[in-house]
Amino acid sequence: MKYLEVIEKEKGVKEVWLNRPDLHNAFNAELIEEMISLFESFKDERLIILTGKGNSFCAGADLNWMKAMKDYTKEENFQDSKRLARMFSAINECDVPVIGRINGHALGGGVGLVSVCDYVVAVDNALMGFTEVRLGLIPAVISPYCISKIGEANARAWMLSGERFGSEEAKRMGLVNEIVIAPDLDTKIEEVKKKFLAAGPVAAKEAKKLIRGVMKNLKASEDFTCQMITERRVSAEGQEGMRALLQKDKPVWMKT
Repeated sequence: MKYLEVIEKEKGVKEVWLNRPDLHNAFNAELIEEMISLFESFKDERLIILTGKGNSFCAGADLNWMKAMKDYTKEENFQDSKRLARMFSAINECDVPVIGRINGHALGGGVGLVSVCDYVVAVDNALMGFTEVRLGLIPAVISPYCISKIGEANARAWMLSGERFGSEEAKRMGLVNEIVIAPDLDTKIEEVKKKFLAAGPVAAKEAKKLIRGVMKNLKASEDFTCQMITERRVSAEGQEGMRALLQKDKPVWMKT
């Protein structure tokens, strides 16, 4: 795989590394396809560790990908959003427990990746944020997973401003389970790994299936969220926000 590195250090446990450290592990169309293919293939594994190379976990959308989508038609935007939605769904629907090893900042879609992990350990200096609104966009595709983790009150508090927040706030709202300093991250992941491997292999998967069954309304909202972000991408404000980002300028609403 070009943008992902998969390591099996022990039988049944695989580490999935986002491998674009020079771009803060931002995702593009190719990385999305790799993630879908990989997570839809997991069946017999007992545990998956999801993490990122370098100093960031995931900065969300790649700028070159955003540059291309800026000129998409409405239908192209909708289909593009459906592929993104399928990536998050593939991780969320994966039978195997997924542990998030959050080694650095997680922004925009990166928070979406955090939210589809079953257990999350983050470094203490990681910053997170639903930064889409500051580009004139909305965190539509990730919203079902994020809101199910943090609840409506926290979603209103953070999705509407796009302000970044730290690991402590992420833990308080339910995105993160444990916080450690960076040198202790691998030690803590080993501790968490042992706890999850103590569960019956089939029982753990059935427990995850049980939770998904209770939360089955998530899948039903996919077309709605994809339609919402499609409307934003082709809107004047969304186009202005993406223009400002790509040209390293301030959007018009921040100049007045």
